[in-house]
Amino acid sequence: MDIHKSSDQQLVISLKEGNSSAFAEIYERYWSLLLRHAIGMLQDEDIAQDAVQDVFQMLWEKSVTLNIHTSLSSFLYASLRFRILDQLKHNKVQDRFLSKLQTEIESGVASTDDVIAEKEFARKIEDGLNKLPPKMRKVFELSRIYEYSYREISKELDLSDNTVKRQISNALKIMRESIKRGYAIFF
Repeated sequence: MDIHKSSDQQLVISLKEGNSSAFAEIYERYWSLLLRHAIGMLQDEDIAQDAVQDVFQMLWEKSVTLNIHTSLSSFLYASLRFRILDQLKHNKVQDRFLSKLQTEIESGVASTDDVIAEKEFARKIEDGLNKLPPKMRKVFELSRIYEYSYREISKELDLSDNTVKRQISNALKIMRESIKRGYAIFF
């Protein structure tokens, strides 16, 4: 079989069998397309290259267990979108924290105790997020960090509105418990 003439579906089957030539062909077909898309979203070529590289690394590492329920193209673009959203979320949280800290330092408000307490609280939130199952975490982040509506989330993740509501409600319960446990001494 000529790997260059294979359909995307045939390439995925070969990839699942551990065929590195299939991976190389997928890489060749989609690298520049995904990179162009990532640069458009991130406006930074270096970060865009890292995001695309992460997608291909994930594709190779999970190739044997990979279950693609859409086209390969849709899967790769969705994976890239989630990787970029994670990067933007990280940057947004980091920028907010640094901006707030800078303001407090300039105004003389921030004490060492305040900074420590804020870092501890941020750690508790991160711990709570890490306890969420991956799908629930994605729903929660889209809702609370990126401010997507339930309908937007249901379209993005192909879920019903009720499932989205239930996932957010359950995530909030888990997050509250995680934060409460960390501050049980004070309650």
